[in-house]
Amino acid sequence: MSDFGFDPSSLNIGDLLSQAQAMQDQLEQAQAELAGMSVTGTAGGGLVTATVSGTGELTGLVIAPEAADPSDTETLADLVLAAVRDATTKAMDVARATMPAMPDLGSMPGLGM
Repeated sequence: MSDFGFDPSSLNIGDLLSQAQAMQDQLEQAQAELAGMSVTGTAGGGLVTATVSGTGELTGLVIAPEAADPSDTETLADLVLAAVRDATTKAMDVARATMPAMPDLGSMPGLGM
């Protein structure tokens, strides 16, 4: 018995390594899937549309001509920020749903927890 309350000889390192590799493969697959996704966000009733990848990288921005008032660039800037934030928030939601769940390490067999 170790000081941590479990018998280290009961651990199967091969099984742990296999599980770790499977988790790594799932993570890489999810990351590739996210990189290939596009998510859009809008602001101003569609005056500004931002497109981001599933990983949150801004890949496109469309501004309707009527949104471009040269005497009011501050509003346009606000609309761009709002559209990018909307798209980024949606991308984060997609990422959370796509990424594999992490195991609860506190309940792993052989660790006595």
